[in-house]
Amino acid sequence: MRIWLDPDKLQSYGLSTTQVLNAVTAQNAQFAAGSLGADPAVRGQVFTATVTGDSLFSSLKQFQDIIVVANSNGTTVKLSDVARISFGSQTYGFAPVYNGKPAGGMAIFLLPGANALAVAKAVKAEMAVLARDLPEGVVWSVPYDTTPFITASIVDVIRTLVEAIVLVFFVMLIFLQNLRATIIPTLVIPVALLGTFIGLSALHYTLNQLTLFGMVLAIGIVVDDAIVVIENVERIMTEEHMEPREATRKAMGQITGAIIAITVVLSAVFVPSALQPGATGIIYAQFALTIAVSMGFSAFLALSFTPSLCAAILRPEHETKKGAVYRWFNSSFDWTTKKYLGHAGRAVNHAPRWMIVFVLVVVLTGFLYTKLPTSFVPDEDQGFVLALVNLPPGSTLQRTDHVMAEVRDKLANSAIGKEIVGIFQPEGFSFVGTSENVGMSFIKLADWDKRHDTAMTLIPKINGILHSIPDAQIFAVNLPTIRGLSQFGGIDMYLQARAGQSRVELGEATRTLLGSATKSPVLFGIRPNSLPNSPQLDIVVDRTQAEAMGLSLSDVYNTIGTELAPFYINQFTYGGRVKRVFIQADAPYRMGIDAFQHLYTPSLFTNGGSTVTTQLSSNSATTANGFATPVDPSPANASIAPYNMVPLASVVRTRWSFGPTVLPRYNGYSAIEIVGNSASGYSTGQAIDVLQNIVNQELPTGFAADWTGQSFQELLSGSSAITLLILSIVVVFLCLAALYESWSIPAAVLLVVPLGMLGMLAFCLSFGVPNDIYFKIGLVTVIGLAAKNAILIVEFAVEGQQRGMTLRDAVLTAARLRLRPILMTSMAFILGVFPLVVSSGAGAASRHEIGTGVIGGMLFATFFGLLLIPVFYVVVRRLLGDKLDEVSHKMPHHGQDGEGGGGHDGGTPGGGGDHGGGGASGGGGGGGASPAGQGTPV
Repeated sequence: MRIWLDPDKLQSYGLSTTQVLNAVTAQNAQFAAGSLGADPAVRGQVFTATVTGDSLFSSLKQFQDIIVVANSNGTTVKLSDVARISFGSQTYGFAPVYNGKPAGGMAIFLLPGANALAVAKAVKAEMAVLARDLPEGVVWSVPYDTTPFITASIVDVIRTLVEAIVLVFFVMLIFLQNLRATIIPTLVIPVALLGTFIGLSALHYTLNQLTLFGMVLAIGIVVDDAIVVIENVERIMTEEHMEPREATRKAMGQITGAIIAITVVLSAVFVPSALQPGATGIIYAQFALTIAVSMGFSAFLALSFTPSLCAAILRPEHETKKGAVYRWFNSSFDWTTKKYLGHAGRAVNHAPRWMIVFVLVVVLTGFLYTKLPTSFVPDEDQGFVLALVNLPPGSTLQRTDHVMAEVRDKLANSAIGKEIVGIFQPEGFSFVGTSENVGMSFIKLADWDKRHDTAMTLIPKINGILHSIPDAQIFAVNLPTIRGLSQFGGIDMYLQARAGQSRVELGEATRTLLGSATKSPVLFGIRPNSLPNSPQLDIVVDRTQAEAMGLSLSDVYNTIGTELAPFYINQFTYGGRVKRVFIQADAPYRMGIDAFQHLYTPSLFTNGGSTVTTQLSSNSATTANGFATPVDPSPANASIAPYNMVPLASVVRTRWSFGPTVLPRYNGYSAIEIVGNSASGYSTGQAIDVLQNIVNQELPTGFAADWTGQSFQELLSGSSAITLLILSIVVVFLCLAALYESWSIPAAVLLVVPLGMLGMLAFCLSFGVPNDIYFKIGLVTVIGLAAKNAILIVEFAVEGQQRGMTLRDAVLTAARLRLRPILMTSMAFILGVFPLVVSSGAGAASRHEIGTGVIGGMLFATFFGLLLIPVFYVVVRRLLGDKLDEVSHKMPHHGQDGEGGGGHDGGTPGGGGDHGGGGASGGGGGGGASPAGQGTPV
């Protein structure tokens, strides 16, 4: 209920605003009257009844009939005589518009732990029910919805998942050249993923973009174990002409230790990631646990399901004639193997030279790591663009509405108009604050498959189109990739006055910062995320003058506060609901400084009493004395007789000024929020560095930058990156050391890690991928996969030495035997990840980043690793005293055809330790090289 006062009518009736307030408060009230005949009662009372009194008003007419004053002659002044009463909005200065039509906006936010898709579905279902009761011509719509991006991202990742499975199938078919053998690892994929789903459900994880990313990576990983098993079975069947069952038994005896080691490494490498704190830790944990659970099921299947399938499905087909494609592939692979062994042999002979090259690789890797730009997460095309509209301070909502209409028209009639399907515009509200001179436009784009441009390419075009609107400053920006961390994508900081500087000094420092930022090619759209200083009318009541005129100071203050601002009185009931009652001067009486000429309050001096002893000159119409136009308040002044009503202009001094609308503080200091983006071709990490340097070098002492939102998380994740990398390597090293009971084997395995890192850095620098969360996740993945390749060679080299082979023969034989499975598993993983790199649509930027880095790392770790892993093993063993062309006296031996574990520095996963181990079909080796059978610990 809105009561719009007419100050001139109040003056003509000699009424004050306080009298009106008192009348409304007294008459729109609810009384608890009690009851009649209730206990305790007199003896014999047989009847009781409740006494009801007046209740809150419930109609417009009841408010119109409120009696403000009643005279002894029976005349009354009602509220409708001095005010216009109507239903109205609870608040004004805010007007949502959707596609040019008035709208009512309601924002719905998720509670912690809520599922966005489930909430969206429930809300839309409930709205469909409520829509049946909407008035005619009123419809509901969802102009801004984040769930389509989630759904589209999941659909695209699932499509990528299917593509990865198909590519992995063809890789295995080409290498194995046997449809039966290819079907086995293909069957392992859905079973392993099903087990992963069960594990994620037990961990209370949802099927989201992050877990699906992990599954895409896991596809190439989970088939590794199955490929290793099948390839070894096929090799034994081909070379030794054994039946599938016997071949499977012998193959499992050879590779069980390697499978366990690979699984432990690929699971353990993600442990530090899963334990990271903050938002980055949550993202890391999604990947880490997804891959760890996948690897657990993969190992279980490789030790049970896959061997069973090999024994049941495989058939001896050694004499089957191969097709032309297979013959060409085999001849090419034989040539590659021959060349590879030649290069590997020469590398082993000149191991010190290659270690010098390796040291240079490590140095180059460290150098490139420092040159890789940093970021947090990539900007994503989420199907929306946000345009921030800021008019000059003091602009009215009507001007804002006019600018918003221009925004709609210009975008609709532009070349990109067909890419836009709707615009929702809250006028009077923005992320910078609430004021009539601000607004936002949520620009809804067409579905990803129905437009050619991404949101990131459309934003510069939108900025160019809207720049031609002269009445406002308009920025089109992208929305943050991770909801809740920031209001916008890009960078976010607070400039703080830590030495107690004034707001004026803080404003000067802000202008200096913004001026320097505009000159930097690294920064774009740097701006304060707060309302600027706005025009303010400062008023001072001359209390001496007011008392001299017989005015009540409380009446003066009540009149100003009630007439110029909506004043909440009490409540009323309407339509079964409790509503509020507000009072305020009608619009024509508060449009300018002359409003004080129309605001009156009665003097205590009347015609029947004393007269005012101090009067103002009636011809004083100027404001040289600081007053708004004075009025003679004496009873002789006909303009205020007969009630001696005094205009507030007589006792109120006014002065125009500019002042802050809000006074933000951050961490206890006066501060101003600064937001913006990095320019095209630069990362947010580079932008953060530039802004930090401006604050440190160009601003006066005492001003500092404090980062918040997404920028804070980026700095947090960047500072922990090296620690994460070191911890991942240390955890893998300790796991391998415990598994092999040896310090030398983990060292030989982990020396391959810098090769994978170099590949990731080279690819990321080449394709403009920054060092962000997805880079770090890919880096941890590459560490595990590179170690996997090294384990396959080192495991067989160790077994070769245990069987009495020289160091050279053992490592070259291992390289020859493991070349095909390494290439096969690596190519399966690389092609399984390749769909991430070429994908498009929602969430494509994240998929590109993680796919690009991982592919680069695996290419380098595979092809350069194949050459250098034998060198690493030879160097480590020679440091322990082994000779290149002599049988090792440092490693225990066992039977030639023993496939069981034997001790080497301490033993393989098959057991045996320093005291040797027994073969599956051959005799157990001695406890060591010495005749006494005692092992020599290293």
